Amino acid sequence: MDNRPVLFIDSGIGGIPYCMEFIRENPHENVFYLADHENFPYGPLKKEDLISILITLTGKLLEKVNPKIIVLACNTATIAAISSLREKFPNVPFVGTVPAVKPAAEACNNGKVGVLATKRTIEDINTLHLADKSCEIYGVAAPELVEFVEKHLDESSEEEKINTVRKYIDIFSAAKADTIVLGCTHFLFLLEEFHREAEGHFKVFDSLAGITKRIEFLLDENNGSLRADKNIKKRILAVTYRNTTPFTGLGKTLRKHGV
Repeated sequence: MDNRPVLFIDSGIGGIPYCMEFIRENPHENVFYLADHENFPYGPLKKEDLISILITLTGKLLEKVNPKIIVLACNTATIAAISSLREKFPNVPFVGTVPAVKPAAEACNNGKVGVLATKRTIEDINTLHLADKSCEIYGVAAPELVEFVEKHLDESSEEEKINTVRKYIDIFSAAKADTIVLGCTHFLFLLEEFHREAEGHFKVFDSLAGITKRIEFLLDENNGSLRADKNIKKRILAVTYRNTTPFTGLGKTLRKHGV
């Protein structure tokens, strides 16, 4: 048995859907969620700067939290830094989140897949390698949508959410894409709205279920040696601060999800 926590890292609340999906399926595991608001948002950062930030952050968390698995619950962080993190910390199992381009490409009928993500993710060439070369990737960077989810989601009406989503549906419609990949974890907070607005026009893809399965695979290796004691049920939250001012949106969001 191993009661160390599974650590989820994101720049803000974006990784919460992945964290909650894992908790729902694995209620006996300890979980530590870190919202790195000091460096929010990750999307505009240069790749080398983001790698440096995450290596430093991971080193500190390994000392203070001692996680058994680290989940980069952020597409931008995964694409930019997971290879460097695995090289720097070879004894730590890392799980990354990447845009679900492969399944979207397989389901695509007209050869054009729309990817909604951060600027960093759209620009990274690795994203383009996730799909068959015969499939065209139409990428749209949406930093303002990340900000909307992080800072305004809780106080937004359903109409405001729908109008926000519809803007991107219209962009992909004009580009004649027939599948949409939500390539930023923040966008999963609007998953229901995306499905509703895309119905009959697009198929919407995300990587939510696949990440939980990957974590479970690592936990179950070696006869389940990384599994926690079933008598333990504990969830831990850590939040960094920007300019010494606590960001309150994370707490509200977690309470909504029962944490």
